[in-house]
Amino acid sequence: MKCPYCGYNESRVTDSRPVDEGSSIRRRRECLSCARRFTTYETIESLPVVVIKRDGSRQSFDRQKVLGGMLRACEKRPVPVSSLERIAAEVERECQGVMEREIRSEDIGEKVMRRLRDLDQVAYVRFASVYRQFKDIDTFLEELNKLLSER
Repeated sequence: MKCPYCGYNESRVTDSRPVDEGSSIRRRRECLSCARRFTTYETIESLPVVVIKRDGSRQSFDRQKVLGGMLRACEKRPVPVSSLERIAAEVERECQGVMEREIRSEDIGEKVMRRLRDLDQVAYVRFASVYRQFKDIDTFLEELNKLLSER
């Protein structure tokens, strides 16, 4: 690793520890020329996942958009933000884990709804009402009846 101070190309690692729940490694290094210390981070390089929207357009997967949708669904609900962040990270990891580099937005929505159903049923219904675009009260009642029958 090149020293940011003197530009020398060799350094030694003095300390390593995992960060970001093990998805990165923080390394303290010491330059073999000037003996100054610096920090580097090592992460897995991942290929971007492309989301295919309902209208056929494509955009990069954005964990913040997933989190934002869940936050709106959980407004005024006793749901910890840390739980929503965990769900967003799980969904992102699941999307990264598939062999295809493209995923439909419907599939992402289903992954989120499956997890929200277990976390908070009111948030689940709110999310589903926007995601599934309930056209009238009958489709809304159908979803509620599904929830009630699962109990």
